[in-house]
Amino acid sequence: MQVKILGSAAGGAFPQWNCACANCRALRAGTFHGKPRTQTQVALTEDGRSWFLLGASPDLRAQIEATPELHPRDGVRQSPIKGAVLANADLDHVLGLLLLRELQPLRLYATSAVSCILQKDNSMFGMLQRIPNQAVWTNFSLETQFNLCNAHGEDSGLRCRALSLSTHYPAYVTADRQSQLALGEASLGFIIASASASPSGQQFAYMPAVPQMDERLLDQLDSCDVLLFDGTFWSDDELIRLQGSGQTAQQMGHLPVEDALVKLAGLHRPRKIFLHINNTNPMLDETSVEHRRVRDAGWEIAEDGWQFDL
Repeated sequence: MQVKILGSAAGGAFPQWNCACANCRALRAGTFHGKPRTQTQVALTEDGRSWFLLGASPDLRAQIEATPELHPRDGVRQSPIKGAVLANADLDHVLGLLLLRELQPLRLYATSAVSCILQKDNSMFGMLQRIPNQAVWTNFSLETQFNLCNAHGEDSGLRCRALSLSTHYPAYVTADRQSQLALGEASLGFIIASASASPSGQQFAYMPAVPQMDERLLDQLDSCDVLLFDGTFWSDDELIRLQGSGQTAQQMGHLPVEDALVKLAGLHRPRKIFLHINNTNPMLDETSVEHRRVRDAGWEIAEDGWQFDL
């Protein structure tokens, strides 16, 4: 299995278009000791031909163009992208689906709650269903492994299992609609493995929005070989100190990195990588104390274009 990190920033990317924080100012001025990043996007394949996306970021078109493996190969209209698996209904996780509307057959995996939000409450997503089988929506259940297949039902050789991480739905979902939805389907993480691997074979975890940790989740993560984990904010009051008001990181559904370094210190098996990094996070500065703390703790900070094989 090959995994590519096409984008590694949180919503808004880095630099963020309307932000003049110290990080964004320095990056625009060319004095920042670090790299720009597009919004978080991961792609994976078992055979090198059929690719599946984890989410669909607003930066997806540019990310595809920057990745030769995702370019059309045969015929006038074709794509190696065969589908996407959705972890939530957040805008920075699903808006890229609208960029895939050019009648390319796709299979879209989502919980019944996320599928309902996008198909019933947002008419724009009807652009994915202008012709029969343009987008085949497939619902999955929590904690149950499912196969990733293309729109025609052909198996990719990839297996996915979803874990519930949060009960927080996006703000645009009305209270009335939320009352009809299962709370546990609001925000998910995924554990993905190859079908050719043994039961104890290699797998990776994709956890871009983790509000809290418990022993059960720690055990799940320690069974993986690679962990892509929520690196949104360094501290719980990061935005409050910057703006003078607002929500804490955990109120927004993110465990701060400085807490994650402590709570996940006992993980020994996986390669540990932070992604979904907000533009305000001081660890983006490769000369900062925070960056050194992350590296000294055995973690890496994802960059656009990274890839690894399992």
